[in-house]
Amino acid sequence: MNGTVIAVSISAQHNFSKPNVLSVRLVEGLGIEGDAHMGTTVKHRHLVAKNPAAPNLRQVHLIHEELFKEVDAQGFKLAPGEMGENITTRGIDLLSLPEGARLHLGDSAVVEITGLRNPCVHIDRFQQGLKAAMLATGENGEIIRKSGVMSIVIAGGDVGPGDTIRVEMPAGELKKLEVV
Repeated sequence: MNGTVIAVSISAQHNFSKPNVLSVRLVEGLGIEGDAHMGTTVKHRHLVAKNPAAPNLRQVHLIHEELFKEVDAQGFKLAPGEMGENITTRGIDLLSLPEGARLHLGDSAVVEITGLRNPCVHIDRFQQGLKAAMLATGENGEIIRKSGVMSIVIAGGDVGPGDTIRVEMPAGELKKLEVV
């Protein structure tokens, strides 16, 4: 399974949306240089309040561009970075990947998928009703969260639009993604 980086986005502030940039630098074990979520311990404000010493499993947020087309049909307009993601992808079903799947981004960067982003109230503050579009019910009644996946940086490197993405599946039993 291969894909492409469509856009990269960072913000040094804890804003909902992140502006697009020409490239980002991933730093092993920390996240994206200059991004508010960079660090070894959790940076998400809600999670910091619960346990500031928890490991940061949300260093890099990825969303698939195909989601934008899906919600466009429901009347929502989204562009890369507006949902707070760092990397917007095309051609990979991010939500179907198991925990531990690795994405090789460009020449050297590697992130490991840790879990799902849980759609929060900030999504509705951005566009009223969008949070409901980020949720679905599966065949077995399970909740499907569509607002992207979270990851940690395994190997650093520069990543920008047009870079290739190669998926490496984890060895052993595949574990379904949970909210992190």
